[in-house]
Amino acid sequence: MKLLRLLSVLFFALQIFSAQPKNILFVGNSYLYYNNSVHNYVEPMMREFYDSEIETKLSAIGGSKLFHHNIDHLLNPVNLNLNQQIDLLIMQGGSTEVISIANQKRFIQTAKEYSAKAQKLGVKTALYMTHAFTEDDSRFQPNLIRKIAQTYFKAGKESNSIVIPVGLAYEIAYKERENIKLHHVDGTHPSQLGTYLGAATVFATITGESPEGLVFDYYGAINEEDKIFLQQTAWKAYNRWQKRVNLNKQTND
Repeated sequence: MKLLRLLSVLFFALQIFSAQPKNILFVGNSYLYYNNSVHNYVEPMMREFYDSEIETKLSAIGGSKLFHHNIDHLLNPVNLNLNQQIDLLIMQGGSTEVISIANQKRFIQTAKEYSAKAQKLGVKTALYMTHAFTEDDSRFQPNLIRKIAQTYFKAGKESNSIVIPVGLAYEIAYKERENIKLHHVDGTHPSQLGTYLGAATVFATITGESPEGLVFDYYGAINEEDKIFLQQTAWKAYNRWQKRVNLNKQTND
């Protein structure tokens, strides 16, 4: 039984990279829609890489947790102004869904339920790992990223969803360039650099390729030095997360 579960997870992990997605839906809250929304960064990155049309959509509710979204409504392409089903559903939990055990359990259960509904329709699923608060936010906790990573790892495993390690990318970036500003002044929302880093991490996870070399700089808003650093950081985060996933698979084999 363990082997069958492992093969199922491995097959799904490979499948997310097997073909170019045409329609991607992001579901989350203000962490996604700040700075004109992460999907408006991912789309041009993907179009540049594949040299073809890709459409991204966003459904976001400010301050929401994942269970606040009506997934049945969102999985009807008509409600997204699309004439065909999405290929990939990317879900982001609320920033506080990792704080308590009760919230963690509800987030994981919601991810399982929503992913099962999407996968039944042939839609691949992924989880957008949130970043930790800085000390400017009253909810700051030292090493909160550990709770975030553990929660998303478990949610990804139980829902057969790929985890996009955005939170890990933030941690790597801050360790390498402590003065970089990835957060808004409120200590919770992303700055434009944070949104670009999130988008680059999404790109790396979907394509399995490094974003380094992409020309897209959000219409000149991201300088060359920052762009290259963020692209490199996204690739590091992706690879570190993949090592964790692969190690866990080997341990459970």
